[in-house]
Amino acid sequence: MIPYGRQQIDAADIAAVIDTLQSDFLTQGPKVPAFEQAVARQCQARFAVAMNSATSALHLACLALQVGPGDRVWTSPISFVASANCAVYCGADVDFVDVDASTGLMDPAQLAIKLEQAATTNTLPKVLIPVHLAGHSCDMQRIAALCQPYNIRIIEDASHAIGGYYQHRPVGCCQYSDITVFSFHPVKIITSAEGGMALCNDPALDNQLRLLRSHGITRDAADMTEASHGPWYYQQIGLGFNYRITDLQAALGLSQLDRLQQFVHQRIKATELYQQLLQDLPVELPAPAVDGVSAWHLYIVRMHQPAKRLQVFESLRAAGIGVNVHYIPIHTQPYYQKLGFDWGQFPDAEQFYSQIISLPLFAGITPAQQQQVADALRLACSEL
Repeated sequence: MIPYGRQQIDAADIAAVIDTLQSDFLTQGPKVPAFEQAVARQCQARFAVAMNSATSALHLACLALQVGPGDRVWTSPISFVASANCAVYCGADVDFVDVDASTGLMDPAQLAIKLEQAATTNTLPKVLIPVHLAGHSCDMQRIAALCQPYNIRIIEDASHAIGGYYQHRPVGCCQYSDITVFSFHPVKIITSAEGGMALCNDPALDNQLRLLRSHGITRDAADMTEASHGPWYYQQIGLGFNYRITDLQAALGLSQLDRLQQFVHQRIKATELYQQLLQDLPVELPAPAVDGVSAWHLYIVRMHQPAKRLQVFESLRAAGIGVNVHYIPIHTQPYYQKLGFDWGQFPDAEQFYSQIISLPLFAGITPAQQQQVADALRLACSEL
């Protein structure tokens, strides 16, 4: 089976983890801040806070922006459920902004209409979470310009997009957002096995994210409510969580980061080959990123005959091609239907979902494997 995505681990990664296993630190040690600083440099951001998952990073990003009961958070319906769940964890209400049906990215035109309507009913969101689907950045300049008059804070869910660029700057620089979140799950661009990171340029947000990551505990005397009792002393000054990443994971992530540009280049070359191999098939191929360079986490094609998607999907799986679908619209999930959402509310997201199949794409995929994918897809389409 050729998987839709997979990690690429080499001898340097293994050696980095072994070195950490043989060190004095397994949990919180020197590799965690080293990983954070390296990602911040890569992304041209001031601060980066590593966590045990991107879901945790999204949750703490919302809390750091003081999202709570009575607040509203808007995100994209085309994403993994964590993009919405993070707001629910905070007690906030969630809503969605429909996508461009050709890309699956949040549609600024529909955002503008929804904001105007919300302004008249006093239902504006406190935070907006655009999602950089498949490694393509949303149109962040336009999105930020729409949010600015309403003082809406922005969290970029860039779980798919480390290594990508928007307007010649790295995704993660937070030029048009308050916080950017990355994922380091094994199928992502680089991996720390499990892990995530929140980047920002505001020292107050950085401090809050660090407090929330580790039980709300501080050892900084400047933050304490009374004089320190001694070198052992700490205070819990807020309610936080155990969302820490380990030194083992950070060592792997730091090693992988050395090959980030290599991984992205390999993904770009693979998409170029797919463009050649699939151009004559009855599928819409993904377009290059607008105003930037995609990290190409996923290669999502859209069927010209959506009604035949299941048949093609099953045919590809039977041929050993590990295709997938990214994503089932969040608002159609049973949990969100219980909150009042239903099919028909975000038609462009639903249209996009009805057409899409994610083909295998990962650093290290070979031309022979891509030819196998193309041949299987051609056969599946010929049977329609």
